[in-house]
This record gives sequence, structure tokens and C-alpha cells, in this order.
Amino acid sequence: MTLDLFSLYQDLHAHPELGFQEHRTAGIVASELEQLGLDVTTGVGGTGVVGVLANGEGPVVWLRADMDGLPVEERTGLSYASTHRGVDETGTEVPTMHACGHDIHVTWLLGALERLVDTRQDWSGTVVAVFQPAEEVISGARAMLEDGLVDRFPAPDVVLGQHSAPIPVGTVAVGSGPVMASSDRFTVTFNGRGAHGSAPQASLDPIVTAASAVVRLQTVVSREVGPNDAGVVTVGSFHAGTRPNIIPDTAVIEISTRARNEDTRARIVASIERIVRAESEAGGLAAPTIERAPGADVLVNDADQAARVLEAVAAVVPRALDLESGLAMASEDVGQLATAAGVPLVYWFTGITDPGLFERGEDIPSNHSPFYAPQAETAIPVGVDALVAATRANVR
Repeated sequence: MTLDLFSLYQDLHAHPELGFQEHRTAGIVASELEQLGLDVTTGVGGTGVVGVLANGEGPVVWLRADMDGLPVEERTGLSYASTHRGVDETGTEVPTMHACGHDIHVTWLLGALERLVDTRQDWSGTVVAVFQPAEEVISGARAMLEDGLVDRFPAPDVVLGQHSAPIPVGTVAVGSGPVMASSDRFTVTFNGRGAHGSAPQASLDPIVTAASAVVRLQTVVSREVGPNDAGVVTVGSFHAGTRPNIIPDTAVIEISTRARNEDTRARIVASIERIVRAESEAGGLAAPTIERAPGADVLVNDADQAARVLEAVAAVVPRALDLESGLAMASEDVGQLATAAGVPLVYWFTGITDPGLFERGEDIPSNHSPFYAPQAETAIPVGVDALVAATRANVR
């Protein structure tokens, strides 16, 4: 069996599914794993798929790929661009797109598994392929763990994975120590009192209070996080009211945060809670309702394992980089797998962008952009090579 990885990628790209809705994707993954001869379990944590490749005595390596897409309308112009639509957690129909490369992550892992099966005479150990749902909402790793991922499958000695990045194809960047930020999400409801727009004195206006809180929240990073540290506080949505002449009872904002370390994370969280409560009190409103969704911790690569992976990858890819202390402010939940198992983690970044765009000084679409278009045909072999090399460096 020889997988046509580019065709597989195009199919996955054209059919992105939102978190915990990856039924079609999971079915394709399970079918390919079965054809490769792996022991396959579906429905782990909802739509997760786990494949076990047992190949004699030796270390156990977990390889993880995420599967979900985003509620983004694709504008790449690709012949296989997504026109797919899904229903989000609010019941709203939305366009969907693989705007963060999870389609190529799945393709890389399936390609690596095929290579490992074909060369199983050259290595010994066990590879556990974890195809995870719902990374974009920082829920999938937790769901798989709560469904017994660590107990039901061979326990790992190391967890490995890679993420697509808008850097030139042929480049792989491996960091040591903190490499991705923590992430938290808040939904804050300001509880006021509605009234007719002509009689604002009869109201406790939640819109004015929420707007003031949005402005004040901009000071958390600029005035409470040191210039040598890093943090992000983003108010990504603001919902209130139905008509211009009606002051509503409530206003709702949603906040996303990032932090370089757990101390900064705690400071940001405390500041958000202080500000929204104080603004509510200043406006004479009742106490706000603050809902905090489960978040992602700072993702930390094990230094020794990162050095081992970097050395192995450098032997097979055109350009391998040591990120040293580089930290991305994006977040990931893959670290939860390693933490739950009590083992080292190495998570690295593999380029998917046409090098010519950099040479010509053109704009480079970032992850989550509707224009995010990996140069997949050339990026797929590099990612497969990197994943196989890192795996082989951790088995016998």
C-alpha cells in the first residue's frame, strides 16, 4: 500500500469539520490506519482516533496530530478550497476551513506511520498515533484523557508532535523550554437594568459599563505586565441589545488571554476579574457573571529530548533551526498529554510556505487567516521526514 498523501491532504482540506464534529475525518483516519495494519480504536474522547503500532521491545512513543478546522470562510482560491459549512456551539451555521494546518498535520502523521510500517525491520518499540479532536477550542486533549487515554493504551516514554508554521518549506524549528503560551477564555456578562432609550436615567446601562471595561482591559498588559515579559488580553466579541431605542439588561464580552509563564497568567486573570467587577460597581450594576473555560498551560519542551529531536531532524531536512528561547504567543493543548502521562514533550514547527513569497517580500498569511494556503505538495514530504526521524531517535 502506498498512500497518495497529496490527494489525501486535498480531500481533508476540502472537508474541514469543527471540534468534536470530525466524524468524516476520523473515519478516513481509522480506515487508513486499519489498512496499515495498526490496532485502531475510535471514539476516544468523542471523535478521537488512536492507532497502535507494536513492533517488539523498546520505548513507547506517542505521536499526536489534531484534526479540527475553524469557523473561517476560505479565500485562498485553491482548486480544492473548502466550501464546507458546519454548525458551531451556538447552533449557528458557519463556513469552515482548515486555516491552521490540521489537515496537513493528519497527513504528516499518516505518512510517517506508513514509513514506519514499511521500515519496521529497522527499529523496535511501540508507536501510538493520537489523532485528537477539538484542539482549536482547547478541549480535545482533555476529553481524550478523561476517556482513559493514558490507561487504555501503552503508556508513553515521550510525546512528540509538530505544527505547521508560516515559515519557508524545508525549515523545521525546534525549541527548548517554554515554546507556546498559556491560554484562557472568559465570558463576562454585565448585569444591568434595561429601559427605553429615551429614559436612560431609568436604566443601569450594561453597554456603557462593558465598553468602559473593554478600554480598561487594554491596560492590563501595558501597565501590569513588565516590558521584559509577555502577555495578551484580547476582547474578541461584544454582544448587547437588539434595537437602538432599547437599553438592554445585559451585555456580554468574550476575552482571550495569553501568557509567557504561570505567574503572569495568574496576574492577568486576577486583573481581568478585578476590572470587570470594579467597572460593574462603578456603574451601579449587580455583580458580573464571569465564566472561565478550561485553558491551556504554557507548553514546555524537554531540553534533552528537544536536542535529540533537533539532531535527528537536522540530518533529514534542508534547514533545522534551534529556537533557543523563542516563544510563540499561540497556545496548544498537546502538553496536557505529556503532563498526564508524566513524560517529556517535544513539539516543533515545520514550514509550509512557498520560499518565493519571502524572497519577493510578499505578505505571508498567518495561521487562522482565510488566505492560509500551505504549499502542501512540497511541505508534506518534509513533515513526514521530520516526524519519522524524531520517532526513530526515540525507539530502538
